[in-house]
Amino acid sequence: MRHRHIHSAGFKWWTNLREEALNWFEKMKTGIKSLIKREIPQGIWIKCKNCGHSNYEMALRRRHWICPECACHYPIGHQQYIDLLIDDGTFTEINANVAPVDPLKFKGYRDKIKTSRRQSGLKESVYTGIGQIDGHPVALAIMDSRYLTGTLGGATGEKLCRLIDRAMIERCTLVIICQSGGARMQESAYSLMQMARISAKLNQLAQNGLLYIAIITDPTYGGVTASFAMLGDIALAEPGARIGFAGQTVIQQFLGTDAPLPEGFQLAETVLEHGFIDRIVPRDRMAAELARLISLLSPQPASHA
Repeated sequence: MRHRHIHSAGFKWWTNLREEALNWFEKMKTGIKSLIKREIPQGIWIKCKNCGHSNYEMALRRRHWICPECACHYPIGHQQYIDLLIDDGTFTEINANVAPVDPLKFKGYRDKIKTSRRQSGLKESVYTGIGQIDGHPVALAIMDSRYLTGTLGGATGEKLCRLIDRAMIERCTLVIICQSGGARMQESAYSLMQMARISAKLNQLAQNGLLYIAIITDPTYGGVTASFAMLGDIALAEPGARIGFAGQTVIQQFLGTDAPLPEGFQLAETVLEHGFIDRIVPRDRMAAELARLISLLSPQPASHA
């Protein structure tokens, strides 16, 4: 009986020890998982919305945010375009403090402005400045869809008009990177007026014999497509960019049908086939293409004897 009691006590001791060891290992495993989650930043792998391929974020950055599998061009912000196109150390921002007001006291508009400023780092949906592309002076505007989907408002128009004036003063090429959801509904007619203002300024630029190159990126819709995006002496587009006046959902609702629209509808490749743009240029070749076009088509500065 005594030996049986010792055996039973030993077995119980071993069972308790085993349970404690298993609990310890479970705690260690949970701790290691938590440590891994803390040390690996979120979003390090990004799934392509077009082909589903998982891309390493740093590799995408090196490729200027172009998917290596399907060449899908991810949307990028204004600073990435500056780094991509402009010669190092040559860019100077202008009219940085031009910002929208709320002329119609539109409900919730001021809150949207605050959110957009935080998301984009801009005070308006367009970033403007003077710089050089391969040594050629340019007046550059970059629309940023993180700011109210890049919509065209009163301050957007003001910044673009001032940039065009600066291009005429500096006698340099104007480049506008278009990326917009269209006219800004919160400003109603104030927004629509900008289409005419900017178009009139572009006419003045043309009368001064200066070159305007429009670069259309994804997406470019509405009043921007209906005005300055299509008024360039040269109109370039990134591959796969959606270009149109109204979005596909709006068009289907207007037609009263759920039937799919034609393949490639509103994509840059189809727009090129119909003659509305001049060329599709991959993002990583855009700087070289701009330098070539400016050297061929921009008026040369007068030489001083």
